[in-house]
Amino acid sequence: MNQTKIYVGNLPFQTTSEDLEATFSAYGNIAECKLITDRETGRSKGFAFITFAEASGAEAALKLDGTDLGGRQIRVNLAKEDRGGGRRGGGGFRQ
Repeated sequence: MNQTKIYVGNLPFQTTSEDLEATFSAYGNIAECKLITDRETGRSKGFAFITFAEASGAEAALKLDGTDLGGRQIRVNLAKEDRGGGRRGGGGFRQ
């Protein structure tokens, strides 16, 4: 495995980036921690992406899948590569 980015889902809404860094830094040096928030309210959407400095950190962090964080069973997986598709628009009205 050579991937350094993981997806963390099913997070409690009160989880902060600092909470994630404190939890996941035990598995390796974190290059980036991005908690996804709602654009309008600023409230967490319940998932995040964490990028480790080395792939070994991401691989080790996968052990946290299904463990409890703040009363919820979190999901930890390798992040899927963005294929550059962006948002997919609907059909719209055609004449």
